[in-house]
Amino acid sequence: MNFNYTLWILAVPFLMFILLGLAGHKLKPGLSGLLGTGGLAVITVLSYITAYLYFFRTGATEGVYTKISAFNYTWLQLTDKLHIDIGVLLDPISVMMLVVITTVSLMVHIYSLGYMKGERGFERFFAFLSLFSFSMLGLVVATNIFQMYIFWELVGISSYILIGFYYEKPSAVRASKKAFIVTRFADLGFLIGILILSFNTRTFDFITLTDPAGPAITQTGGAAFLGLSVITWSMILVYMGGVGKSAMFPFHIWLPDAMEGPTPVSALIHAATMVVAGVYLVARMFPIYFFAAPAALEVVAYIGAFSSLFAAVIACTQTDIKRVLAYSTMSQIGYMMLALGVSGYGGHDGLGFMASMFHLSTHAMFKALLFLCAGAIIHAVHSNFMTDMGGLRRYLPVTHLTFLIACLTIAGIPPMSGFFSKDEILVAAFHHSWFLFGVEYAVAGLTAFYMFRLYFSIFWGNETHYHHTPHEAPATMTIPLIILAAGSAFAGFIPFSRLITSDGVPFETEIEWAVAIPSVLIGLAGIAVAFLMYSRRSGIPDRLAAKFKYAYKWSYNKFYIDEIYLFITRGIIFRYISQPVAWFDRHIVDGTMNSIAAVTQYISFRIRRFQSGQLQKYAFVFVSGAVLLIVLLVYLWNQ
Repeated sequence: MNFNYTLWILAVPFLMFILLGLAGHKLKPGLSGLLGTGGLAVITVLSYITAYLYFFRTGATEGVYTKISAFNYTWLQLTDKLHIDIGVLLDPISVMMLVVITTVSLMVHIYSLGYMKGERGFERFFAFLSLFSFSMLGLVVATNIFQMYIFWELVGISSYILIGFYYEKPSAVRASKKAFIVTRFADLGFLIGILILSFNTRTFDFITLTDPAGPAITQTGGAAFLGLSVITWSMILVYMGGVGKSAMFPFHIWLPDAMEGPTPVSALIHAATMVVAGVYLVARMFPIYFFAAPAALEVVAYIGAFSSLFAAVIACTQTDIKRVLAYSTMSQIGYMMLALGVSGYGGHDGLGFMASMFHLSTHAMFKALLFLCAGAIIHAVHSNFMTDMGGLRRYLPVTHLTFLIACLTIAGIPPMSGFFSKDEILVAAFHHSWFLFGVEYAVAGLTAFYMFRLYFSIFWGNETHYHHTPHEAPATMTIPLIILAAGSAFAGFIPFSRLITSDGVPFETEIEWAVAIPSVLIGLAGIAVAFLMYSRRSGIPDRLAAKFKYAYKWSYNKFYIDEIYLFITRGIIFRYISQPVAWFDRHIVDGTMNSIAAVTQYISFRIRRFQSGQLQKYAFVFVSGAVLLIVLLVYLWNQ
C-alpha cells in the first residue's frame, strides 16, 4: 500500500497558514474561518483513512504492527551515516495521534467559527491554528528525532503566538513570554540529550534508535557520571524537554497562565494536543528507556506521580474555571507519564504503555470538551470565576449535559471512557509499586472532587443574579460539544490493546475488578463530598478554609512556586550574578575598550601635526631623523 498521500496531511494546513496569513485580510469576513476549517476537515478524513488502512489492511505483518516509512527525504548529509531526514513515519502511535489531533483540531475550528466571530484578528487566529496543526502533525509523524525537534520548536512558536493572541492585553503578553521562556530551558536539555544520543549511536533515525538490536540499546557504554551511563543521561535530558512541553513539575508554571489565550486555544493546545507531546516523546523512545535507561524510566514514573498529586491538590482550591482545568490537565498528564514509567515491554508487561496511550486518547476528548464547555459558559456569563456562577443548568441545557458527561468521564465513572483508560493505569501501577498505586488512588478521589466542585458551583448552587439572561451558545459551538461528548462516552469501548502496544504485538485485556471497584468507589466518594459542599451555597467550604487556613492558603497560592522562581531569578541570579556581570561588562570590558579608544585618539591628535602640509616641518623631521640615525650608527661603530 502506497501511503505517499499522507504528505498532504502536512501540506494542507501549511498551505492554509500561508494563504490565511498573507491574504486572509483580503477575504470576505468569515471566509478565512471556513477555509481553515475546510482544510482541517480534509486532513481529518485523510487521517481516518490512514488509520483504517494501517490497522485493518496493511499495517500488520505476521500479527505485528510494523513501522512504515511513507516518505523520507535526506535534507542534510552530515556524515556517511549521520544525516537529517524529513519524512512521514507511520506506526501505531503516530497513526493514533493523527486521528486524535485532527479530530480535536477540527472540533476546535468549528467551535471557533462561533466563539471568535466578530473578533479583531479573526483571520490571523485561523492562520495561527493552521500553523499549530501543521507543527503538531509534523512532530508526530517525524521519521527521526531531529525532525521531531524542529517541529517541537514550531509547536512552541505556535503556542507563543496563540497565547499572546490578545497582544494588547498585558497579562496575555506576559503569559506568552512566560510559556516561551520556561519551555526554552526545558528544550535546551532536550537538544543536549539529542546531541549526546546521536553522538553515541551515529543516527537520528527512530526505526534504528528504537530497534531492540540497534546501537542505542546494544551499545550502552560504561558509567559516565554518578554511576549512570551516557545513554541514561541523554534520555533524562530528552525527558527534560517532555517535562517542559507537558507542564510537569518543576516546569509546570507556564500552563495556568497560558489560559490568557482564547478558550479554543486552551482546548486545542493546552489540553488535548501540545501538552501531550512530552508523553508522545517518551512513548516514541520507549524501547531505549526500557532496555538501555531503566533509571531514566523511574524518573519518568516518579515525576509523573508527584505532578499528578501536586496539581490535583492545587485544583481543589482554584476559582477560575480555566485554571482548574489547567491543573487538571497537568494531573492527568502525570497519570500518563506514570503509566509509561511503570510499563514493561511486550504483552501484558507492556500494559502501562498501552494504558498511557489509551488515556492520552480519551483525555483528548473529554478535556477538549471541558475547555469548550468552559468557553460556552464564559460566553454566556462573561466571567471566568465560579463564584460568579450558579444555577446555569436551566439556561445552558446542552452545555450542562455535555459538561456533566465530561466530569463523569474524568472521574472514572463507568461506562465512560475515562473509567477504562484510568483503570488500566491503576492496574499497571498496582503491579509495579504500592506507593505509586496509592498516590494515583488518592489522585482519583481528588479528581472527582475538584471536577464536581466545578460542576456543582457552575450549574447548581444558588442562582446568581446575572446582569442579563444567560443563553445557550450557537450551533457552531454546541455541535462540537455533542460530538466530543459522544467520543468521551464511547471511546472506552475501543479495543486499544489490539491496536497500540509497546512492541506492536496485540494482546487481550480485561477489567481487574479488585482495582476497578475501589477506584470507582473513591470517585463516587469525591463526587458525594463535592455535592454536600457545593450543590447549594453553604458555609462548609469557608469553614474548612478557615480551619485549615495555612494548607488552603498554600494550595490557593499554588505552593508559591512562582514566587520561588521569582526570588531565585530576581533575588539571586539578577542581583548576585547578572548585576556583577553587567558591572564588569560596563566598567571593565567597555572601560578597557573606551580607554584604548581615548589613548588612540589622544595620540592621533598629537601626531596629526606631522601631516600639516608645511615643507619646512617635513624637512626638519627628515634632517632630525637623519642626524639621529648617524649618531646611532657612530655609537654602535664605536662599540
